[in-house]
Amino acid sequence: MTKSTLFEGAPRVLNIGLEGFAAELAARGVAVSQLDWRPPAGGRPDLADLLARLAAHDKRIAKANAEGLRRMLAAEPVLLDVVPAGKAMPGLKDRVLLHAGPPIAWKRMCGPMQGAVAGAIVFEGWAPDLAQATRLAASGGVKFHPNHHFGAVGPMTGITTRSMPVMVVENRAKGAGNRSYCMINEGLGKVMRFGANDASVLERIGWLRDEFGPALGAALRAMGGLELSPLVARGLAMGDEMHQRNVACSALVLRALAPHLAKSCRSPEAAARAFAFIGGNEQFFLNIGMAMGKSVMDPVRDIEGCSLVAAMCRNGTDFGVRVSGTGDRWFIAPVEMPQGMYFPGYSEKDANPDMGDSTIMETVGLGAFAMAAAPAVAGFVGAGSASDAVAYTRAMAGITIARNAKWAIPALDMEGVPAGIDVRLVVESGVQPAINTGIAHRKPGVGQVGAGIARAPLACFEQGLEAFAATLGVRK
Repeated sequence: MTKSTLFEGAPRVLNIGLEGFAAELAARGVAVSQLDWRPPAGGRPDLADLLARLAAHDKRIAKANAEGLRRMLAAEPVLLDVVPAGKAMPGLKDRVLLHAGPPIAWKRMCGPMQGAVAGAIVFEGWAPDLAQATRLAASGGVKFHPNHHFGAVGPMTGITTRSMPVMVVENRAKGAGNRSYCMINEGLGKVMRFGANDASVLERIGWLRDEFGPALGAALRAMGGLELSPLVARGLAMGDEMHQRNVACSALVLRALAPHLAKSCRSPEAAARAFAFIGGNEQFFLNIGMAMGKSVMDPVRDIEGCSLVAAMCRNGTDFGVRVSGTGDRWFIAPVEMPQGMYFPGYSEKDANPDMGDSTIMETVGLGAFAMAAAPAVAGFVGAGSASDAVAYTRAMAGITIARNAKWAIPALDMEGVPAGIDVRLVVESGVQPAINTGIAHRKPGVGQVGAGIARAPLACFEQGLEAFAATLGVRK
């Protein structure tokens, strides 16, 4: 535009920065476009420089990421069996206890996790009551390890001990064959995953171990296993996102299991209890989905030059992230508080910071990443309207490298769920991965008090980026 024509005709404006300037111009009839721009890496010169220097390795990273994505999309998870955790994981011996999230010592555990630990110790018979169980744990009489270190996952507190029944998922993709494990979902109300530990909680886990688990395992063996990927595809079409809404998938599992479960139960009364338990628990599929997610993501771990996130988890104190190209190393930062809706009588003052291995669902592209498929869940977790649910999925697509066509979202014209979180994209954009989550009371023994949205802390990804860059010889 020349000087002589600059003021001829109406102005056209591109506004960068505060939207208020654009709004004022638009109100006066000026043609204005708002550019949502922010400096890369949150304006941190050191990280922006690191990202720029990593660009020299783009071809190598792209090749490694393509292999990681191939393994994700090729996964064929099948629910095979239910067995005692000690049988599935031989390293899970006497007085060894697994928990959700990255490694943590007893003294740093949050209230709900300490409560669940005490309950599990009594359940295993390592102590006669909760008071002595707490003293045993505090004195070093129990060894603690993350579920992830044993090929397992667990929701919320994620407590797993040797006699608890775990579901077995095998990835039958060619060249994979890995197995993953997760405890059976306990149902609603007072449950150990939210830190409850009274006699009714332990009695229910005992029933899962002695009656329901063996019957479910026999049913799965009789039917030759249950393919999970097609089931998830149907669940997305029916309004689930597989983290906070599992209504459809739980019903589909019950439908598939019913003929075999009816035969495997030892009596009509036992069959009635089994059917009522699954039918009355809309979150029954969550734990199945988590074992599925772990089986899908484990083959993505430890690919040289791969910048994809292989795992995300939290323990109520810390949030942990693994990046494929850095192997089994955890990148840890303080976990954030969820923002959400509370049950009557509770508020954010009662809430514990976010926890659980269930972020494996977001890691694989479900949960908050697939919220557009489940508009009903948006109000439940306090995310807003159905259009807001779509916005969450769109935003999460910006930090992933592809779409998973196997798992399509009807509301997005059958686009696949976002797949392959790239640590570089998270740091560059500053967009924190969103997580649909339950909210536990901060005190042990109380249980769930709400549901909401949490965010993965950027510090985990910044640490992961620096460590990943170092594997390629690029340092700050």
